Amino acid sequence: MGFPAAIASVLLVLSGVTPPVSFALDGKISGPAYEAGTAGFEPGGDAGGFLWSAPVAEGNYRVTVTLGDPRHASVTTIKAESRRLMLRNVVTRPGQILTRSFIVNVRRPELAPPPPTAPGGTGVRLNTREDGSYDWDEKLTLEFLGNPKVQSISIAPVDVPTVYLVGDSTVTDQRFEPAASWGQMLPAMFDTSVAVANHAESGETLKSFITELRLDKALSRMKAGDYLFIQFGHNDQKQQWPQTYADPKLTYPAYLRAYIAEARRRGAQPVLVTPPDRRNFDAAGKITSTLTEYVAAMKRVATEEHVALIDLNADSRMLYEALGPAVSPRAFNDGGADKTHHDNYGAFLLANAVATDIKRQLPSLAGHIIAAPLDLAHPPLPDALMIAPSLARSAQRPAGS
Repeated sequence: MGFPAAIASVLLVLSGVTPPVSFALDGKISGPAYEAGTAGFEPGGDAGGFLWSAPVAEGNYRVTVTLGDPRHASVTTIKAESRRLMLRNVVTRPGQILTRSFIVNVRRPELAPPPPTAPGGTGVRLNTREDGSYDWDEKLTLEFLGNPKVQSISIAPVDVPTVYLVGDSTVTDQRFEPAASWGQMLPAMFDTSVAVANHAESGETLKSFITELRLDKALSRMKAGDYLFIQFGHNDQKQQWPQTYADPKLTYPAYLRAYIAEARRRGAQPVLVTPPDRRNFDAAGKITSTLTEYVAAMKRVATEEHVALIDLNADSRMLYEALGPAVSPRAFNDGGADKTHHDNYGAFLLANAVATDIKRQLPSLAGHIIAAPLDLAHPPLPDALMIAPSLARSAQRPAGS
């Protein structure tokens, strides 16, 4: 298998074992395809982008990459697992070599089996949309995009505070271009001493996230000093979904309190995130909210439970109105025909808004934010905030609306 981008060597540091994986730097790569138990390249790929995987256990890993080329300039964007943004547009001049690090969370769907007499399950109830997802497999996958030149890769397990994300399609790691969500952009906002574990999934509600054992999975790895960011609302409000509908006065706040309690029981800090609004403008160019009751309910719970709250709903409305009806569609999936789900540009803006709020409201995490603060009233325009698109594409809309 040949690749015109260059990886000189790979060092996999796992439990003191270094697998014999190395590549010659000759302007091309000739390396093995990924097989279970051995590092290698995923199918597809060319000079503009390729995927490389290494087998690892569940956990957090510090990935260190050496980028550059003795003779050629390069621009490298790196995503991990299902398109989680790690590094964006790292530029090297001919002969310039740079080293960068980032943290990747890796997980599997399995859960420790409950005792024979106890209820429960042995794994997350994945849906068909997740078949083949890099988020749930036995390996750590890196995607190199742009004009990548890679000298080396080092992967080592690390014990760092973890920010767990639970939520719906506006948070999840969207597998395919052009859709994207703020949760998969958030890792790029942190330094190399915090991990982001995005357990959100399209179509989920506070209720279904529990019945599918997704909350159980996040809680099974959670420890003191971690964080649980909770954002639901888009699907909870759907009365046409009778099994998962949560009314904003009774059921929705009750389930939020259950999530908060489970996080606190493990010594983790819960954080409530109001859901970003849909892009519905009125005649005056203002956003008409479809989530008012749910946002109000979440704010009440945050006050009563003394929980930090990130008002992404207000942030999103300010962003859309600042961009206006003409430009704001460029922040959304499907060329703007989708008024709920974002593209890379819109997802990055929302993640930047979340990071800005973290810096203001969460002192224990504030020092780990490396992203510049976002001015919601004057956001960067799409052409000034380019993110290299991933290789995987689909015309199918994310579940939920």
